[in-house]
Amino acid sequence: MPVQSQKAATPYKAKKGEEYMNPKQLAHFRQIMNEIKAGLGEDIDRTVHTMQDEATVFADPNDRATQESDMSLELRNRDRERKLIKKIDEMLAKIDSGEYGYCDNCGIEIGLNRLEARPTATLCIDCKTLDEIREKQVAK
Repeated sequence: MPVQSQKAATPYKAKKGEEYMNPKQLAHFRQIMNEIKAGLGEDIDRTVHTMQDEATVFADPNDRATQESDMSLELRNRDRERKLIKKIDEMLAKIDSGEYGYCDNCGIEIGLNRLEARPTATLCIDCKTLDEIREKQVAK
């Protein structure tokens, strides 16, 4: 996933008794998400330029099929990244509104460790676990 391909930011070290989602923590997560978003934007731009440069019409059907398959895979990856950028924008809006870091389902703190691992997390670990169990039951 693109989040993992970004250089790792220094994890936030909360001080004893520090208030959850204080301005320092919010600034930390805002910076992480802006860095991820900038990296994704560069990847998308690079893909567009590469696809324009490599837009060749091959006479051999196998070469053409390979090129189309490569482009299709690249476009799927960019679509996932576009969706991640949208999710990051939603999280930045949550930071602005003071809702970031709290579970969408039950309202408790998501936790710094979980947010470090997945800055776009919207559910606490308990709600996410229950959500995954429900998904497995529905899939059967």
